[in-house]
Amino acid sequence: MADAFQRAEANVAAGHPAEEIEAPATYQESVSTASPEDEKAQQAAERTSRELARTRSGISVEQAEADFRELQRELTGVSRASRRSGRRDIVDPEKNVSDPSASDDGGSVFDLEDALRGDLDSQNEAGIKNKHIGAYWDGLTVKGFGGRANYVPTFPDAFISFFDYITPVMKLLGLGKKPVEATLLHDFQGVCKPGEMVLVLGKPGSGCTTFLKTIANQRYGYTSVTGEVLYGPWTAEEFGRYRGEAVYNAEDDLHHPTLTVEQTLAFALDTKMPNKRPGNMSKADFKEHVITTLLKMFNIEHTRKTIVGDAFVRGVSGGERKRVSIAEMMITKGCILSWDNSTRGLDASTALDFTKSLRVQTNLYKTTTFVSLYQASENIFELFDKVMVIDEGRQVYFGPAKTARAYFEGLGFNPRPRQTTPDYVTGCTDDFEREYAPGRSPENAPHSPETLLGAFRKSDQQKANEAEMAEYKAALEQQKPAHQDFEVAVAESKRSASKKSPYQVGFHLQVWALMKRQFTLKIQDRFNLTVSWLRSIIIAIVLGTLYLNLPETSASAFSKGGLLFVALLFNAFQAFSELASTMMGRSIVNKHKAYAFHRPSALWIGQIIVDQAFAASEIMVFSIIVYFMTGLVRDAGAFFTFYLMILSGNIAMTLFFRIIGCLSPDFDYAIKFAVIVITLFVTTSGYLIQYDAQQVWLRWIYWVNVLGLSFSALMMNEFGRINMECTADSLIPSGPGYDNIENQVCTLAGSSAGSTFIDGSAYISQTYSYFPKDLWRNWGIIMSLIVFFLIMNVVLGEFVKFGMGGNAAKVFSKENKERKQLNAALAEKRKARRADKSNETGSELLIKSEAVLTWEDLCYDVPVPGGTRRLLNNVFGYVKPGELTALMGASGAGKTTLLDVLASRKNIGVISGDVLVDGTKPGKQFQRSTSYAEQLDLHEPTQTVREALRFSADLRQPYETPIAERHAYVEEIISLLEMEEIADALIGTPEAGLTVEQRKRVTIGVELAAKPELLLFLDEPTSGLDSQSAYNIVRFLKKLAAAGQAILCTIHQPNASLFENFDRLLLLERGGRTVYFGDIGKDAHVLRSYLKRHGAEARPTDNVAEFMLEAIGAGSAPRIGDRDWGDIWDESPELANAKTVIQQMRQERLAVARSSDASLEKEYASPVGHQLKVVCRRMFRSFWRSPNYLFTRLFNHAAVAIITGLTYLQLDDSRASLQNKVFVMFQITVLPALIMTQVEVMFHIKRAIFFREQSSKMYSPFTFVTAITLAEMPYSIMCAVVFFLPLYYMPGFQTESSRAGYQFFMVLITEIFAISLGQANASLTPSPRISAQFDPFIIITFALFCGVTIPYPQMPGFWKAWLYQLDPFTRLISGTVSTALEGISVQCRQDELNLFTAPSDMNCGEYMEPFFRNGGPGYLVSNSTQDCEYCAFRVGDDFYTRLNISFDNRWRDLGIYAAFMGSNLLILLLASRFVNYNKR
Repeated sequence: MADAFQRAEANVAAGHPAEEIEAPATYQESVSTASPEDEKAQQAAERTSRELARTRSGISVEQAEADFRELQRELTGVSRASRRSGRRDIVDPEKNVSDPSASDDGGSVFDLEDALRGDLDSQNEAGIKNKHIGAYWDGLTVKGFGGRANYVPTFPDAFISFFDYITPVMKLLGLGKKPVEATLLHDFQGVCKPGEMVLVLGKPGSGCTTFLKTIANQRYGYTSVTGEVLYGPWTAEEFGRYRGEAVYNAEDDLHHPTLTVEQTLAFALDTKMPNKRPGNMSKADFKEHVITTLLKMFNIEHTRKTIVGDAFVRGVSGGERKRVSIAEMMITKGCILSWDNSTRGLDASTALDFTKSLRVQTNLYKTTTFVSLYQASENIFELFDKVMVIDEGRQVYFGPAKTARAYFEGLGFNPRPRQTTPDYVTGCTDDFEREYAPGRSPENAPHSPETLLGAFRKSDQQKANEAEMAEYKAALEQQKPAHQDFEVAVAESKRSASKKSPYQVGFHLQVWALMKRQFTLKIQDRFNLTVSWLRSIIIAIVLGTLYLNLPETSASAFSKGGLLFVALLFNAFQAFSELASTMMGRSIVNKHKAYAFHRPSALWIGQIIVDQAFAASEIMVFSIIVYFMTGLVRDAGAFFTFYLMILSGNIAMTLFFRIIGCLSPDFDYAIKFAVIVITLFVTTSGYLIQYDAQQVWLRWIYWVNVLGLSFSALMMNEFGRINMECTADSLIPSGPGYDNIENQVCTLAGSSAGSTFIDGSAYISQTYSYFPKDLWRNWGIIMSLIVFFLIMNVVLGEFVKFGMGGNAAKVFSKENKERKQLNAALAEKRKARRADKSNETGSELLIKSEAVLTWEDLCYDVPVPGGTRRLLNNVFGYVKPGELTALMGASGAGKTTLLDVLASRKNIGVISGDVLVDGTKPGKQFQRSTSYAEQLDLHEPTQTVREALRFSADLRQPYETPIAERHAYVEEIISLLEMEEIADALIGTPEAGLTVEQRKRVTIGVELAAKPELLLFLDEPTSGLDSQSAYNIVRFLKKLAAAGQAILCTIHQPNASLFENFDRLLLLERGGRTVYFGDIGKDAHVLRSYLKRHGAEARPTDNVAEFMLEAIGAGSAPRIGDRDWGDIWDESPELANAKTVIQQMRQERLAVARSSDASLEKEYASPVGHQLKVVCRRMFRSFWRSPNYLFTRLFNHAAVAIITGLTYLQLDDSRASLQNKVFVMFQITVLPALIMTQVEVMFHIKRAIFFREQSSKMYSPFTFVTAITLAEMPYSIMCAVVFFLPLYYMPGFQTESSRAGYQFFMVLITEIFAISLGQANASLTPSPRISAQFDPFIIITFALFCGVTIPYPQMPGFWKAWLYQLDPFTRLISGTVSTALEGISVQCRQDELNLFTAPSDMNCGEYMEPFFRNGGPGYLVSNSTQDCEYCAFRVGDDFYTRLNISFDNRWRDLGIYAAFMGSNLLILLLASRFVNYNKR
């Protein structure tokens, strides 16, 4: 009853004539017991009917309003009392037992209007001014880049675009080829006054979104917006300072997935907290009050503490997430609101509730509201004041909603009383759907956007609009007090923000709100936080044990450098994840900027403060473990300096990665940029090649290199405080007879003859050119860089705009001869079909399907914390050929769950009851014999529509069917689903590719192309579509059913004409209980009579699909009647009858089932050979069409190899070059770091598609693994060549083919090893996010234990015994280093020679002869003098033999290394076969 009153009041308040007001339905429907309160209510209701009837006799609107208010006052108490008494003892499963939407006052129903009216009164009492601003537009024309057909980019195109520098320069100078500019909106005119609601209607792509964005003053992404647009007296430019007052709610829901619903809304309130609050409420009370009101308003109070979630993080349902988006925008308290298809994914009753709440809000707060809706019901339509109809960017109608239908009928279109008004007026703009009245035709009635616009321009309605616009503009002067109130209200609501700022709270308050949110995000993302801490602690312990208690001796000098370098790098690159999060978070930042929540710069400052608080504690724990386990100098000052340097490196790199994220248009650009910079930073940091040995033209990088400056400071801090003792193996000469230190020298740099002690400062100054006095100077430079990076971050965050709208054009594959013929045939067929609309029977189809699916007593329980939850409860039903069955219910009633159970898609939980095909358990070919079009439109993005359908037909139709016949059937499906225009278009992703509606058609097409022998399941095939597309799809399903197909289909918001296409209905309530299963009947008479019999009588004008959901309590209103509808069904004769029918069907079909031979059933329709051929062809084509993926990888290989080659350009034969050659070979170990993350993301994308296709038994896991492995191979070989050539030949290694060939083979194995390792890791993990968490751990472990950063002799015995041997890189380093250094002679430079004096009675040759005779390494420059000059190595072998490397084992090492690659492939195959993260 309240609904009827609200509708009546809305009509009155909106100024509808009295005769338009609809009398409320009898009160009986909403009252269940005859209490005294009920009798009062009954009398009041009757009086209301009489009062409203009286208004029809011409009484004024003012009188009607007065009467209405009086009646409502009288009724409010009665209504509440009756609701309380009606609900006191009811346990309502549809309302989730304890009703979350009930408020605390004894369970009374939330009354939105009362709540908002109370808020408004409190505001007025507090002296808060109203914000009443209308919108006026005249000559509004919007232009954007037109829909040009691009051809699919392939791998070679990436090279062309990368090396083509001319086109971008030409574009910059304005000389290039101009993109086609299309007019998106042509000369729109109109006005919407405060308190009015406008419904914007049009086919997808007609311009609804463009209008809603521009009217909300969001003009980014369009080339030009002209015409006069006024918000009150302000122009669009002037209104820019009130950005938060004109807001646009996009179709997509963008939120932080790990925040709860309450936290999401609380953050919005923190940034929109007014300075002046009603009733002098405290900030906390105000926040609590607003959040509670909004949650009750949208019936989502039960989600308060649930995380919002997204496609990857499980949270609230899609419909609930949409309501969170709506609530978030309402918090802006804007006065001009644009809602773009905001009911997508909501069921009919929730969509109606949302529109009603908009109506109430618009009435009370006098907002100016624009709404576009797909599939708007008549009840929703009646709530609007005005309607705008758009056809291909032309405003073909704008005027009162109540005259819209009559206007279009007057133009000569056939009246279609069964269609809802929104469907009817939109249908009039559709070539295929419009019907002309008798005697009218395209010759004498509008037939195109231009003629419809022409007709409207000449109409009386246009004249009325022009008069209203002129009157509105003239009245602006009188409205000055209201506009002043608006300015006062905006100014008074500001907290510490400047008057001209569009933001409501000051910058420091924005930063504080963002800090609180960032802290919550960090704390609640427990997985990332836990993994990050665990990784830090484990790596710290590994480092600590690997470099355990390093002594202050010459032997550990090199190892200490390695330890400091690894500790710094590990913590600096912990920040690499910032790159992804910066780019992923862009869309949310852009939305919040548009809502005027906060400046982007406030986000960067707030984030860095909170992130560093977390990082500082993590790095402190890491530093304590590493520092004290490894025995670095025991001094408090030294420890805190060590900690400070590592923390500074982390902060600087965090900011640096964020800058890259801000600057890069997409992730591939970011990776390319990051790889170049990281490689330069690492190679010039002073560890891999010392400052003095670097190329002179590369040295400048050191002074802006945070890693280099931090590493030098760490070295100065450690070595500036210690003296080292020379160990015996570093003393020259050593051995029997050499015991006089006066005639010996330590080979470590910085030593002096005649002393066993080496000054640490001398060691680093001679080896690295580091001087301890420069430590704080270097830290000062680091701090300057941090400040510079922060400023850059803030500035770029404010001014660089990526990802702010702008729709991508479709991409097509180039036509060949075959496709040209096919497309011509399709076009011909469509032309014939449009000319002859009678041919709609679907005679082309003939489906051989006789099997019957039945389910009895079906229950489904899932594990939840603390027990199990029942999602399906004793469901009975059947589907038989030739019938179209609808499965309906509120959001969360278990519709998708039932489909999943019936289609054998569930792999968790317990299913009980019987699901039978022809009376027997489904066999192994059941899954491939049924088609299931799922709600999520998941497709291989790089294939065209035709290729997707052919892929399905090739693998799922019987193998015996000729290929030509399968492909002909695919063309049939393309024609029937009206996809001729997009047959050769790439499917792409939801962000860039086919539209929601087109993707939905492809999903259905893929399943139909399989020609299911048994059954077709469809999960919400019309969700997100406009009414026309939804009708076309249901009409097509009806055709299929008529041809003999058995179909079960869930549906959300069917209008009456859509609903009547279904033969049978299965209706569920929350908790998975059946409410009704049976025939619907013509005009739904069977269903109506069932509902009426149990106390819920629908009026003749009601859409039964909506009414039945309201009747069972699926919306926010209480159910009709005092008994649960599930209980009514359980006791009904209809259920008994259904059970009897099921038994009869089972008996009849059992004989057929017994005659078939179960042993002949095949799990897959195609043999393995055919699967491999089809799947490999698609996989290879997919890679070829992913140029960014391949080119980024190739570019990274080339960049790292060339930078390394330049760094170590033409190495000489000196002693230092030996170590440098080892480091060049060590660079090969960088390949997994370059490749793994990219490969994992690609694998996860492909695996998601594989999971979906595998559930339909298209192909086996073995086929998938083989295809994805083979597809990587050509590009792996290319990358290995590009990496090897600069890396090997620029430093000047040996050119003999036996050496160079071996080294290339090692690089190639590393490349394939890295790819197979990435794929194996991805196959064991559920998402790219989790895979990426393991990558650093794997890469660091492999790099640490291969014997480079700590030589084999210094490695502790525990690690030496097993991990050193198990490390694949041990084989890589052993093979490559021995091959590179074996047999090359060494010529020490003068500064590399060790000087000592021979005993007075000998020359150097005589003195050193016993040393060399016992196998001592090195040589003397001259034997005949007493002042000896000694070089530590004679040949390269001297260098590597002490490192446990042997040239003789190099082929053995290669074999073991290749075996590691094989083990990765085995893991990949087993994981793909047995690990399934597609939990359903």
